[in-house]
Amino acid sequence: MTVQATVLCENAVYNRPGVAEHGWSVWIETPSGSYLFDTGQGKGLLSNAETYGIDLRQAQAVMLSHHHYDHTGGLRDALGVICGPGGREEVNVYAHPDLFKDSFSIHDGHRPRHIGVPFARSVLEAAGACFDLSREWRAIGDRVYLSGEVPRHTPYETGDTALYHYDAAGELVLDPIVDDQTVVIDTDQGLFVILGCSHAGLINILDHIMAKTGKRHFHTIIGGTHLGPVREDQVRQTIAALQQYDIDHLGVSHCTGQVVAARLLHVFGERFFFCNVGQQVIVG
Repeated sequence: MTVQATVLCENAVYNRPGVAEHGWSVWIETPSGSYLFDTGQGKGLLSNAETYGIDLRQAQAVMLSHHHYDHTGGLRDALGVICGPGGREEVNVYAHPDLFKDSFSIHDGHRPRHIGVPFARSVLEAAGACFDLSREWRAIGDRVYLSGEVPRHTPYETGDTALYHYDAAGELVLDPIVDDQTVVIDTDQGLFVILGCSHAGLINILDHIMAKTGKRHFHTIIGGTHLGPVREDQVRQTIAALQQYDIDHLGVSHCTGQVVAARLLHVFGERFFFCNVGQQVIVG
């Protein structure tokens, strides 16, 4: 089983053609079909897909890691291609039931900034999205899984304190972002993990994957770790814990941040790589 992933949206591009933006999107090719995971903000998705010769009309489905704009902002553009001229009538979009909730970023006393999906559900459905929302671990394709909600057991993975949502009482409170999901592909060489933003905590996510698959060998892990915006104690303890896992290759992106990425490079050495726009990862 050979799997190839191509990064279409990410915060940086180095020595390659392409457009960088604060966001994340990956094109995944497997023997059972191709999938689009996240869509960035929408500034670079279509351009980068064309640059790297990727025909989004071939997507079996779209998977979304969570509701934030930098992962969902390109969805309408993607649907315009997948379900546009020469495409199909509709496409399944797999996500969590919290996909359309309102959430906000609040920094240094500034006014709340909306960071949820920038389109109404009705607009996206009219463009061809057939939403399939679930909290559970599930198979999307042959040996291709979406993690569902991740149990949180580590005391130090407390997350980003600048992200808020309205609770059931209508109060603006810290958002636990329970919709955070990860793609897992069970290859013959080991688990290939494609993170979204890791709001659930990277260690929590890896433990959840091992519990669900019964496997411990990670061939490759790529994507956002959300270690850039969190407290130093979470960064330090996560890096220490990560070294206890069986990981062949670690390629970080997006919300990891350059400083933490450099620390991971120091720790993982040749097993580490920067996973930016145009990066292709082949497993198998």
